[in-house]
Amino acid sequence: SWKYNKCLVIFALGFCALFCLHGSVSAESTCKLKAKFNLNSYKDVEKKKVVIGGMFPVHKRIASNDGNTSRVPVSSGCEGFNFRTFRWTQTMLFAINEINKRNDLLPKTDLGYVIYDSCFTISKAVEGTLTYLTGQDEAVPNYRCGNGPPLAALVGAGGSDLSIATARILGLYHFPQVSYCSTCSALNNKFQFPTFLRTIPNDQHQSTAMAQMVLHFGWTWVGIIAAEDDYGKYGIKDFKDQVEEAGVCISFSETLPKVSSPAAIQRVVQTIVESTAKIIVVFSSDVDLSPLISELLHHNVTNRTWIASEAWITSALINQPGVSPVLAGTLGFGVKRAEIPGLQRHLLDLDPFADPLTEEFWETLFNCTLDYGKALRMAREVNRTLSRAGVPDGLCTGTESVAQLSNTYSDVSQLRITYSVYKAVYAVAHALHHLEHCEPGNGPFVGKSCADITNFEPWQLMYYMKNVHFKVPNTEEEIYFVDGDIEGYYDIINWQLGGDGEISYVTVGHYNGSAAPEDRLHIRNGSIVWNNEESTPPRSVCSENCQPGTRKGIRQGEPVCCFDCIPCADGEISNTTNARECILCSGDFWSNDAHDTCVPKIIEFLAFGEPLGVTLIVIAALGALLTIAVGVVLILHIDTPLVKANDPLLSFSLLFSLVVTFLCSIVFLGEPQHWSCMTSQVALALGFALCLSSIMGGSPEGAAFLLFLNIQTCTVWLIILPPHPVKNTSAQNIKIILECDEGSIVFICCVFAYDIVLALLAFVFAFIARKLEDHFSEAKCVTFGMLVFFIVWISFVPAYLSTRGKFMVAVQIFAILASSFGLLFCIFLPKCYILLVKPERNKEEMMKPRPKPRDGTTTGTSASLATAATEINASTAVDDKD
Repeated sequence: SWKYNKCLVIFALGFCALFCLHGSVSAESTCKLKAKFNLNSYKDVEKKKVVIGGMFPVHKRIASNDGNTSRVPVSSGCEGFNFRTFRWTQTMLFAINEINKRNDLLPKTDLGYVIYDSCFTISKAVEGTLTYLTGQDEAVPNYRCGNGPPLAALVGAGGSDLSIATARILGLYHFPQVSYCSTCSALNNKFQFPTFLRTIPNDQHQSTAMAQMVLHFGWTWVGIIAAEDDYGKYGIKDFKDQVEEAGVCISFSETLPKVSSPAAIQRVVQTIVESTAKIIVVFSSDVDLSPLISELLHHNVTNRTWIASEAWITSALINQPGVSPVLAGTLGFGVKRAEIPGLQRHLLDLDPFADPLTEEFWETLFNCTLDYGKALRMAREVNRTLSRAGVPDGLCTGTESVAQLSNTYSDVSQLRITYSVYKAVYAVAHALHHLEHCEPGNGPFVGKSCADITNFEPWQLMYYMKNVHFKVPNTEEEIYFVDGDIEGYYDIINWQLGGDGEISYVTVGHYNGSAAPEDRLHIRNGSIVWNNEESTPPRSVCSENCQPGTRKGIRQGEPVCCFDCIPCADGEISNTTNARECILCSGDFWSNDAHDTCVPKIIEFLAFGEPLGVTLIVIAALGALLTIAVGVVLILHIDTPLVKANDPLLSFSLLFSLVVTFLCSIVFLGEPQHWSCMTSQVALALGFALCLSSIMGGSPEGAAFLLFLNIQTCTVWLIILPPHPVKNTSAQNIKIILECDEGSIVFICCVFAYDIVLALLAFVFAFIARKLEDHFSEAKCVTFGMLVFFIVWISFVPAYLSTRGKFMVAVQIFAILASSFGLLFCIFLPKCYILLVKPERNKEEMMKPRPKPRDGTTTGTSASLATAATEINASTAVDDKD
């Protein structure tokens, strides 16, 4: 039975093993790699005891793809090689090589490295982080694959957005991360980012430094621009909170897009142009800011002072040739600068064939290719020939000299972020040194144990990272972390234009966040050269003082330092600066153009001597003379049939009335007086009444009767409510218009309504009599004359109502003259033409009616409208008694 039981146990164990093996195979068959990342990297892990990770934005962006989802997705490549960040990458390699050569720091440990290109993009930073943690090119989340050396820490990942993304992943595994340029204040939250440290100051220090600078120079009106990422948002928010609490006003707040957007950049430029703020604070990386600077140069936006954050104050990407009109005089904060002996030699001694990144650097720097086949294809495409040595044009030799080119990569004059990279690598090395030299029994871990340098956990190294304290080689700067941050120290840098036209970085002060609040900011004002090349700071206030002529108007919902200077209304003045209210001018006074004093109003009337008055007088006189001339012609031909046929007395009465209307128009000119106001209106009314009565009367007695009725009305008008001069101050505010008041609207309406009735009757009779078969039809002439009369006075009404001042008088005079000329020419010009030009037609037989038509229609003469109308009603012809 014992053997039987033993067999059962063996069988059960075997079955379990088989089941587990099947499950393992099954699980393996259902797992597959979801993506393969396309990463640029430096790697040296062979025969290394510990590997340090690195991440740098060697490229500016990821390459765009066509968005095609019908095929297997491919990890995007990168484009836009950045020489500045490539120098940071080489600095990490230099620092690791330098440490490996030292005998006092990790003497028994060779450091290796794995460095990835984040392409300044969160997605690439995450790809690099996962690949680094996996330990192989194919990332397997939550797994460490392979038997390579342990991973120490990640130096990176560049900008704050990138570090926030990587820190969330690394924090899950308690993996140390040391950043060299991620300054966002959000990263000091140890609950979210427990393993994040940095060798660059926290932006809380920088925001405070910027706020103190603004207050130092008395600027109360500033614009702010931030990158559309956590670095910009948190930095500008801290700054804004501090300056607004101190009473500073924010003119505008704009963001810079992370993805290329010309429309967004144009909007920011337009905001800057329209703003009156002369101070603009910018929290942004150089990559994000570069498109804006290019557009500002294109629009020639000058006369602004820029306050720069540490991310771009010494960037060669921003400080390009030709930016001085926009950026000269810039003030900003730069992290500590240092000299790093031996770095420049390392930067210059590159092997272009060592790896793909260095190869791309070489080809970009020298604008050639290291690929012979590619160079040959390019030469053929452009029809180039081979050189004498058989080498195609555009092929790099690999022996080109980096030192001979003036390039930001080899420029070691402003090693600030580069120095921060150098410190980050040394911080990891010193932590590893302390881990390696831990004394058993005195260790910091459970049971006072120590970690093994060849097989330690990330959290064990994190202990040493948090407590590291060392001096940086050559600079002797002490580095230690307080809650993951170092002290907040900045140089204050001024962009000054040199004699060679190049911008140089001049240190004009510093900020020390560790000092007492009153001693933190030190600025040598006299050393600053501002954007206008002056030594005095620019003035930037929300609102300038309101000058005399304006008053202060509070803007609802805006800070108290912002107000509008509202011009005083017409007729109001202010004669003090920053007046609260305007003073109303009284009486015959009005405000001047500046609205700072009351002046007498302008007196206006249509004077005799001004050009318009002289012109109207000449026309009126000409009309009167022509009328008299017509009368003389009629007198000279008074015994002729034409004159006799048209009642000479009525003709002379009509001519006399036209002379009256022509001359009465002159009375409207000049400064209104009592006599002129009464004379002008009455003479005009009676003149036209006599004129129309002469046309309508049929006989002198009839014309006199019609005129007598109008004379009675005018007499009553002059006795009861006569026209009189007045000062019109309401028509135009700045003028006093001297004009005639009609006295009574009722009377003037009655007088001129009478004239209108006469005119209508005259027109009707003339229109009816126009078909009488005369050799000379006066009715047609009168019809045309009355048409002109009506057209003139109908046009007069809207013209008169749409004008003001002396031009109302000019319009009235023009209407009088035009209607008078119309009657004169239409009625008397045909007669004068026959009398003077065609005397053969001035015969008695020409005044007789035409022969009676066969159809029996009537014929007659139109010697007078009344006679013609009578004859039409009687349907008989006029007898020729002569």
